[in-house]
Amino acid sequence: MREGQKTIVWFNEVTKKDIPIVGGKGANLGELTNAGVPVPPGFIVTAAAYFDFLEQAKISDQIRQLLHPADTNNSKQLQEIARKVQQVILDAKMPAELAAEIREAYQKMGGGLVAVRSSATAEDLPEASFAGQQRTYLNLRTEKEVVAAVQGCWASLFEARAIFYREQQGFDHFQVGIAVPVQRMVQSESSGVMFTIEPVTSDRSKIVIEAIFGLGEAIVSGEVNPDLYVLDKESLTISSKKLSRQDRQLIRNPEASDVSTNIWAPVPSSEQSLQKLSDTDIAKLAWIGKQIEYHYDFPQDIEWAKENKKIFILQTRPVTTIKETIEAEPEIKAPVLLSGVAASPGIASGPVKTIPDASQIDRVHDGDILVTEMTTPDFVPAMKRAAAIVTNRGGRTAHAAIVSRELGIPCVVGAEEATTTLSDGQVITVDGSHGKVYEGKVTRRIKTSSVSTLFQESIKTKTRVYVNLAQPELADRVATRNVDGVGLLRAEFMMAHIGEHPNYMLSQNRGGEFIDKLAAGITTFAQAFHPRPVVYRTNDFKTNEYRSLTGGENYEGTEENPMLGYRGAARYVKDVEVFKLELAAIKKVRQSYPGLWVMIPFVRTVNELAQTVKIMEAEGLKRSEDFKIWMMVEVPSNIFLLEKFLKVGIDGISIGSNDLTQLILGVDRDNATLAEEFDERDEAVMMALERAIKVTKSLGVTSSICGQAPSVYPELTEKLVEWGITSVSVSPDMIGTTRRIIAKAEAKLKLND
Repeated sequence: MREGQKTIVWFNEVTKKDIPIVGGKGANLGELTNAGVPVPPGFIVTAAAYFDFLEQAKISDQIRQLLHPADTNNSKQLQEIARKVQQVILDAKMPAELAAEIREAYQKMGGGLVAVRSSATAEDLPEASFAGQQRTYLNLRTEKEVVAAVQGCWASLFEARAIFYREQQGFDHFQVGIAVPVQRMVQSESSGVMFTIEPVTSDRSKIVIEAIFGLGEAIVSGEVNPDLYVLDKESLTISSKKLSRQDRQLIRNPEASDVSTNIWAPVPSSEQSLQKLSDTDIAKLAWIGKQIEYHYDFPQDIEWAKENKKIFILQTRPVTTIKETIEAEPEIKAPVLLSGVAASPGIASGPVKTIPDASQIDRVHDGDILVTEMTTPDFVPAMKRAAAIVTNRGGRTAHAAIVSRELGIPCVVGAEEATTTLSDGQVITVDGSHGKVYEGKVTRRIKTSSVSTLFQESIKTKTRVYVNLAQPELADRVATRNVDGVGLLRAEFMMAHIGEHPNYMLSQNRGGEFIDKLAAGITTFAQAFHPRPVVYRTNDFKTNEYRSLTGGENYEGTEENPMLGYRGAARYVKDVEVFKLELAAIKKVRQSYPGLWVMIPFVRTVNELAQTVKIMEAEGLKRSEDFKIWMMVEVPSNIFLLEKFLKVGIDGISIGSNDLTQLILGVDRDNATLAEEFDERDEAVMMALERAIKVTKSLGVTSSICGQAPSVYPELTEKLVEWGITSVSVSPDMIGTTRRIIAKAEAKLKLND
């Protein structure tokens, strides 16, 4: 095994920073466990074990040869290649030492029934949703079954649908690893999916829960139409319910002797029309969802299950399909052919193509309306060609709904008789915003979402709108938006993907490798946004995050409160050699992209800032017409001594409202119990924001804000503009909305006159 890399880790040993080690699913399970969320316990076979298996089995070249002729538009050929690649992996021998470790970990869990799931190192990320691409094995109960399932998960990294998805997303097949979480199995009395945002309209004030009897696979696949509960996120009161009759449920077959242990069983007639969750449990589940969203600082798509009166969270991932809030489209006034569940917004017309199963997806051509019983991941190639999708079964969290929202095409699910009512070649119009299907091509003269978006994208404001970014795969797409640059480029995601502690790399004389890798990551953003500015925040890893990197335990201590520990500018002046590596990467990128600026985070004292600037100047990064240095304002001392900080010589500040609020109010922002106390609109915080903006303006220094507050509170954004803030930096999904809020505020203040 590679030096410093474990093959087995437990959930409580990993966090969301460990995606390169345990994949998206594994990292989220660890993060949830450490946050105190009720997660069934388990361990993870790391991605390092998978890469080591490929190396020892010597099968990589054989896999490459098989993949070389693959044509993602030829579904039948892709299926055959995928089958051959998977067989190569399944036929290879798993290293005996690893198999023994898996058996030992399973016994340490206490044996019993477990679920074995795939966790690719590029899944469950914003804008890269790989959900459903790899295998899951349920109800395994022997060491032999668990070991075999791990190898089966490895093989499923090359399912046809997974190969197709990676090709479409531009991921290198051999750069994407796969980890395998092994988790205590929950025998669900009821289960489902929860969104901490309304998934169709992207209304952030709502929580949406879907629930069924039995195991959750039936809801994700779309086999069962679920109950739908909608709650107000602020008060957690139930605003609407839609109950669905359920006559069968998926349960574990107690008599099965192999791994295929789930069977369909009838729901007793007296229970078929009952509500799947009590109102008390609905509110309790929504509260958990609200805390998870708060912890991740982003809307979440959450899988849950209830067993023996206890609610468990099985998985969470960021919602990858958020759209800007737009004016609601009026419903079409025309005869309705079919009604179902509004699953993905928009309107599209085209000829029907009814597909009974995935083997016939080649029949779907560009512009067709795909009509089917329900979709599975194998339908994705056809879904990408379709203008819209209609299914007989499923709810808002079924596969068809999720993928349609990701693709940006209209979808109506749960239409019940779509495959028998509609005929091939029939031209229909699908209204995914209202869950309706109409005869013929229906036109109307209204402002559609695309027109509204174009309107937002054309707005001009005096106050600049920047974007907060971290994931390289978003750079090109977001750069096409009406945005003035990147106001916060986080280094931490790039550091996590390098995966090794910089001091550990220095000890091996590999400092140049670190510089090259970091420079490559930064270049992705600088190139995409050139010539607009990209404000790179130097690495703000905390000690616990540094420790999780390979070799990190040798260089990092254990702190009681890393949030207030060895981080930010204090680290730069104490560990100068590592800071110099980062500065060298910045200099390298600036040779081609001079719009790259630097922002210094978590500066506690004026002397820390002065020393940091001095180190930068000594390394050839001195303020100039095309090189700006900003300071994060996130510590109360920054507010009290702002004039002195500015005299050190900086070009701008950016307010980190998350940490600033935390430190002004003395509230741990990750403490769910104190969630209501954490509010950027508190009078003390607002006084600090006003002082920061007005002082910098009076001294000719630019001001920005990059915390979550402007994305959440429009009224706060209006105040920032009123005080004279230079720019506002927000998450990608809020660019247009924020621009519109600013435009209205500027018009009110007559700033554009």
